[in-house]
Amino acid sequence: MGPAVAARRRGGRMIRRRSVLAAVLAPALTGLAARPATAAERIYRVGVLRPTARATDDPRADALDRALIEQSRAEGRRLAIEVRYGDGLANRLPVLARELVQQPVDLVIAVGASAVRAAQAATTVVPILMFGNFDPVALGLVASLARPGGNTTGVLITPQETLAAKKLELLREAVPHASRIALLALDDAGFAPQRREILKAAAELGLSLQVVDVRAGDYAAAFEAMAAGRAQAVFVGATTFFVRDRRPIAALALRHRLPTIWEWDYQAEEGGLMAYGPDSDDIYRSIARYADRIFKGAAPGALPVEQPAKLALVINRRTARALGLALTPSLMLRADRVIE
Repeated sequence: MGPAVAARRRGGRMIRRRSVLAAVLAPALTGLAARPATAAERIYRVGVLRPTARATDDPRADALDRALIEQSRAEGRRLAIEVRYGDGLANRLPVLARELVQQPVDLVIAVGASAVRAAQAATTVVPILMFGNFDPVALGLVASLARPGGNTTGVLITPQETLAAKKLELLREAVPHASRIALLALDDAGFAPQRREILKAAAELGLSLQVVDVRAGDYAAAFEAMAAGRAQAVFVGATTFFVRDRRPIAALALRHRLPTIWEWDYQAEEGGLMAYGPDSDDIYRSIARYADRIFKGAAPGALPVEQPAKLALVINRRTARALGLALTPSLMLRADRVIE
């Protein structure tokens, strides 16, 4: 069956729920309850916990689901995916995590540190696969990257927090005259470690960093603040909210004639000037492979937290031309991919 979307009211609040059932083997589900399910007929259930709201018009929104389904199809496995969205409300995540665990599910994929904390509070038994851009050891989410322990392991987006120093160097090379950089930040306690990392990197590079917090999703106000502060370029913070809202952010940056650097390759594809980080499809495939290992019996606490081995620089030359930037040949030669 294909993806289905249902809405139901609980506790006076609309909770969006999405179920994806990938039935890759015959027979169909009809009649299975009449006899014990065989191994081939078992349905593995994955709960995905996201802090954001659902982006209905985003073609990348289901990329993780597709990777999970493709891996399960290759293994001859039936898969059901239940997704819960926090709608930007941190206090909703514990409620949603408990709801997933009570389904029950065989695995929880928690996107972002706050979702991981909520999942860990909800269960010490169900395996948790974390995904995001944070330091899980510093945050106390795992004992170590090599042996995380407990019921949690995961896949990190970068090997070193947000790669702040490298991104700022690339931004300065693309805009040599820029000495004042704006950090598009999230007005959230979970963003604090990233803020500290980028502030430190900027100071070491002799750059002035203007931290601009986005409040209540008001990106227009954030860019007005950047203009008032005479920012010359923008470091877009690494958060699932800015991934979801990449299009309006990129449009505002272009309107204010501000070069940007991002995390994901497709953020550059959709209007950002540059992105430096892992291949997004590789990351999703890594998560799917880890889910497969857990389904086959691997203990999550014994699986090392995976970090990407390869990072890529993606440059959008169309955006550069729109901003009137003449990027140096040396920078263009270092690009792993150029969007014309």
